[in-house]
Order: sequence, then structure tokens, then C-alpha cells
Amino acid sequence: MFIAIPLEGRPTWHNPPWMTVLLILVNMLVFWGPQRSEEKAQERATHFYASSELPKLELPAFVKWLEDTHSDKAARARRLLEHNATGALLDGMRSETKFMAALRADKVVTPSNPQFALWQDQRREYDTLVPPAFTEHWAQDHRKDAEWRPVTLLTSTFLHGSTGHLLGNMLFLFLFGFSVELALGRSLYLAFYLIGGIGASALAAWAYAGSGSYGLGASGAVSALMAMYALLYRLRRIRFFYQLLFYFNYVTAPALILLPAWIANELLQHWLAGRGVAYMAHLGGLLTGAALMGARLAVRRLEPPPSTAAPVDPDAQAFEQHREKAQGYAAAMDFEKACAQWRAAAKLRPRDEATLRAYFQLAKLWPAGGDFHRAAHLIFRLEPQDLVTLELQHATYRSYLDIAKPGARLKPDDMARLARRFTRAKAFEDAQKLCDALVKTAPDHPGLGDTLSACVNGLWQAGQRDQAMRWLPQLEKLAPRDMVTQMLQNA
Repeated sequence: MFIAIPLEGRPTWHNPPWMTVLLILVNMLVFWGPQRSEEKAQERATHFYASSELPKLELPAFVKWLEDTHSDKAARARRLLEHNATGALLDGMRSETKFMAALRADKVVTPSNPQFALWQDQRREYDTLVPPAFTEHWAQDHRKDAEWRPVTLLTSTFLHGSTGHLLGNMLFLFLFGFSVELALGRSLYLAFYLIGGIGASALAAWAYAGSGSYGLGASGAVSALMAMYALLYRLRRIRFFYQLLFYFNYVTAPALILLPAWIANELLQHWLAGRGVAYMAHLGGLLTGAALMGARLAVRRLEPPPSTAAPVDPDAQAFEQHREKAQGYAAAMDFEKACAQWRAAAKLRPRDEATLRAYFQLAKLWPAGGDFHRAAHLIFRLEPQDLVTLELQHATYRSYLDIAKPGARLKPDDMARLARRFTRAKAFEDAQKLCDALVKTAPDHPGLGDTLSACVNGLWQAGQRDQAMRWLPQLEKLAPRDMVTQMLQNA
């Protein structure tokens, strides 16, 4: 899986991307309007079906019909029947038009069946509950012998299969759409978006013909916007967030190199990942969007919209260069040069957790070196107190104690800070060791009383009353009027 998200600029509200906003609204209205209404009505119909006699009369016959026709769905249908998966079997049965035609012609449950009259009544009531097909009607139909309806090449791009499917597509529509809209103008942008969606659907119709599935979603049209974005910015270096399998990072690179990367990803996913996702629709959108923007640039040169981002940090480019060099040296196994580059990056961004983590991990190769101690201290002094930062600080502390040579170098301020942090993370053993070290090495430290109070309160709240009580003599000396001290005295 490969994902790349541009971090270049932001939309300007002096010339808002109204067409992008309108497209998002239309997609959301379709999904939370007729699609959601259809889904709720279908749920009511399925509930009635499951509580009636219809499953006993129809589903075994449906499974037998699949087996008699040597359908590749027969084995799975038999397992579903054995596990009473009524809803899944009902969905499968509804999509088999030949069986449904025989069922409605009284050829499955015949008049000779003793329960024929009951079946007719319940089947008639169920049919009245089933809503008119909306999603299937306007989606692309990839079943064998499906009716060719060109209008679905466009209408399917405004349908979605789930809330997550919708929101994911709308996020990418906004991220890529506003820049393309500002460059093309609203009318041409809308035309290119719709044509991109049609091109995506056309390739999907060819690739998935006869597969028995349905095609829907805005991802093909959004892929067209992604290709337009890449051609619009061409060789301009854009900062991207990217994810490749389980690895993610930031990179600054020419926008145009993303187009072949996206195309290669869709082809690879199509070959390896099956048809749960319409990767050929994505590919069709990329190719159509690239062709449209290429044709537009051939007629008249376009420039990307001016950046409306906040003023650029003058050190940002140098920081990125240090990071990229560090990664390059590490890949070439030149770890000393890589460590020097991480040191330079950390100097520019001493609060960037990803940079400090990479710096520390590499500096561990030289546990007696200054880089190892420096990287650890930078991590210890991070300000955020979220769980991720606390876990990073605790893991760093444990590693630092284990391998630092000739030994750990911690200042009283660092020990006090870490003791309070570890108490929050419920790492009480390490918190108490730091408190012991503070009492021995810095008994006059101005924050010692508050640190002990915080640690003892954490122990007490965690139910470790005996451990908390052992600190009472120190608290009576350092913070006699503190609420925690009084609590222990009254316990």
C-alpha cells in the first residue's frame, strides 16, 4: 500500500474552492439521503424475512440451485446455510436473477407444497417492505449479462459503500481538489472532475466485466484529481506525507514523480490484492486526469496557485536536507555520517519526536559518545505529556540506564521531571528510584517536595499504599503542609 498526501499550502478563503465544497456536499447528501434511507428500509425487510418462514422455504432451495448449476458460490453458500447466516444468503439470493425469476414463477416453492399459501402471503409482505433499488440501480453492474447503462459511468461516482469509504474519499477530494480548482477555474475543474470519473468507471467496466460485483465510489474521480495535481506542480518540490506498507515519513520531492508511483501502486495492488477494491478504477482516473491536464497544459501554460501557507521557517529546508542525508547515509550503512546529520537536524528541531527517536536509536551504537547522552537528554526534556511521548521517554530512560557508559548522566531537573512523568505513566518503580536518587544527590532541589508529593499521590491512587507510606518521613520534612502529607498522616 502506498499513500502520499501533499502538505503544500492551504485553501484561500479570498477565492474559496466552492466547487470542491459543492462536490463534497453532493456526495454526502446522496449517501446520507437516499442511500441511507434505502439501507434502513432494507434492514427492516431483512429483519422481517429472518423472523418469517421464508428462510426455511427458500434458502435451502437456493443453495441446492447453486450446487446444481455448479456455481463457484455454492460451497460458501452451503457453509452460510449451516451457520444460519440468513442475511448474507438473502443478499446473495437477491443478486441471482435467474433463481429469483424461477422463485417468482412459483417454480421453487410450488403449489403442491403444503405451505405454499403461507409462503405467498409472507413473500408478498416481504416484497412490500423491500425498498426500490437505488444504490444498485445507479451503481455500475459488473454481473454477467448485465444491462449496459452508460449513465452509471457517472452516477456511480457519487455513491459509496460505507461511512469510512465516503469520508476517506472526501478527504482526498478536498486535499487535491482545492489546488486544481484554483488553477483551472470552477467550470473547467468541474468538467475535468466529471470526465475523470467517467474515465475511471470506463476502465473499471472493462476490467471487472462479468465479475458479479458492483462498482461505486468517488475514488476514481479523485484519482483523476491526483494526476492533475502532479502535472500541475510538475517539477516543483512539494512536501508530502507518505506511507509505504507499515513505514511512514515526510519527504520533499518533485510532484511529478508521484504520478508513476501512484500508477505502479494501483497495478501492483490489482495483481496482488484481488477485487475487494476497484484498483482499475483508480488507474483509469489517474490516466484520464493525466490526459486531461496534459491536454490543458499543451494549450496554455498553467501555474499552481500561490501558496497561502504560513511563512516558511527559514530552517525548514535545511532541516529536511539533514533528514534526507541521514536516511541516505543510514541506507548506505555509513552510520557515523548519518548520526552527524541527525545531530544537525535535532539541533534545528529539538522538539521533533521522530527526529529525536531516530537520533537516539543511531547514537546507541556509541554508548560512551556525546551523541548518545545528548539525544537521551533531548528526549527527556520533551514537553508534551501525551501517552506516546511518555512511553518514548520511559523506553529511552530504560535503554539509557542499561547501556550508557561510563554511566547515566542525569541532572536533578531531569530526574525530577522524569519522576513526575513516570508517575503519570504508572511506571512507579522507576519513578521511585529517581526520587531516591534525588533525595541522595540533590536534597536541596527546589522541586523535590512537589516531585515526591506527585509520586506518592500516584502510588496511593494506584492502591500501592505501603509504598506510598514509606515516603511520609521525607514529605513531613520537605512538604509538611502538603495535602498528600496530611492524607498519609491521617491514614
